[in-house]
Amino acid sequence: MKDKYILAVDQSTSGTKSIVLDRNARLIGKYYVEHSQYYPKPGWVEHDPEEIYQKTLMAIKNVLEENKIPTEDIGILAITNQRETALVWDRNTGKPVYNAIVWQCQRAGEICKELEKKGYDKVIKDKTGLALSPYFSAAKIKWILDNVEGAREKARAGQLLCGNVDSWLVWKLTNGRVHATDYSNASRTQLFNIKELRWDPEILEIFDIPSCMLPEVKYSSDIFGYTSASSIFPAELPISGIMGDSHAALFGQNCFEKGMAKATYGTGSSVMMNIGKEPLESKGGLVTSIAWGAFGEIEYVFEGNINCTGATIQWLVDNLELIPDPKVTGEIASSIPDNEGVYFVPAFVGLSAPYWDSDARASIIGMTRGTRKAHIVRAAEESIAYQIKDVLELMMQDSGIALKELRVDGGPTRDNFLMQFQADMLGIPVERNRITEVSAMGSAFMAGLAIGLWNSKDEIKALRQTDKVFTSHMESQERERLYRGWKEAVRRTLSSYL
Repeated sequence: MKDKYILAVDQSTSGTKSIVLDRNARLIGKYYVEHSQYYPKPGWVEHDPEEIYQKTLMAIKNVLEENKIPTEDIGILAITNQRETALVWDRNTGKPVYNAIVWQCQRAGEICKELEKKGYDKVIKDKTGLALSPYFSAAKIKWILDNVEGAREKARAGQLLCGNVDSWLVWKLTNGRVHATDYSNASRTQLFNIKELRWDPEILEIFDIPSCMLPEVKYSSDIFGYTSASSIFPAELPISGIMGDSHAALFGQNCFEKGMAKATYGTGSSVMMNIGKEPLESKGGLVTSIAWGAFGEIEYVFEGNINCTGATIQWLVDNLELIPDPKVTGEIASSIPDNEGVYFVPAFVGLSAPYWDSDARASIIGMTRGTRKAHIVRAAEESIAYQIKDVLELMMQDSGIALKELRVDGGPTRDNFLMQFQADMLGIPVERNRITEVSAMGSAFMAGLAIGLWNSKDEIKALRQTDKVFTSHMESQERERLYRGWKEAVRRTLSSYL
């Protein structure tokens, strides 16, 4: 296996990326293709599952062809994926009964409110580590079963399967032979007991989801199955290294020790801190999840999810047509010395951690007659850093661990203005990985360990490539002043204020 390549697929919210790595973690090739976003109603977000699968095959095919890599030189296929996005499909036909409901989608808000009224929120949080929210998969699956004609009857008869995107891709790639997920994805469904490490019967009953729909839960280091000849590979290829994208990024950032943290900047953002081999309870609105399960061991994380970070900048491009391309935001933001009191709270689909207000709506606060495009662009950029700080402040408070550095990844981290402002707001170094495909890298590392391409985490740590470290240049008084302004802007955006 030492001379084999690893093929890793990163199926994200906006598209699918495939990369090929060698045993020195050298990027041999990559390919990216977008898929369609559907917004049938305000606050609703959907993807087409069949399109996601076909685009996954396209990404795999093209990265191999463009880099002239024979399929027989690939040793293993790794998969990392957008997480809470929920799918339901027919066991017999393989056809989805509805579009995939994306993690950002808020349509299941009423379901969660009804369950909260019945007093189920505490037991759900205690068992799953997750605050009752339409953000997670459970309420989305319930919505599909409640609203698609005949779906609940078919589910009870054992005719339907459900899962996150990883389960869907594994099922399709193995031609329906394997219905499985890993511990990290399972912990994001709000159906999995993270203490007992099983699908929880009581919670399944609360959401009225039959257990026969659910995938088998495996360690990320397990061989999940083998690709079928009907997929893109003429010979069977083992599948391993399956992890939710944020968990894979934590692994790819080598945050192997308790107290290490990373932030992934994408359409939204995930902030994670490794909290060790025992779950901790957050008092401040964070969730507790499983970081990964590997080689018989489970590790846990605190996580705070942010709905809109990179999506905020894309909104400036697509909806307001204020800027031509996200790449220019840093230049425009730095063209003025400060925000002049303008704050942008991007609650387009509500606010998640630490506020958990699905009814909040976006606002721009503090504008005057002198406000220009640059102020709005800068406020949008700064909103990303403020939201990351919100989450990290809680992590330090609830874990009792003082964060020494933040490791960052994702497309928006190429923006030097944003990264410098992030370091200024945190007052600690922000370390940017040279590799932007950190989630894919993390799943590839896990898959490589599974087949003995690497023998230990220490070998992986030796392969780490740091691009740049940003250090704070801001006085603490200025940091506190700006952050107070952000907190006030959020307060005026919350549904309780409106």
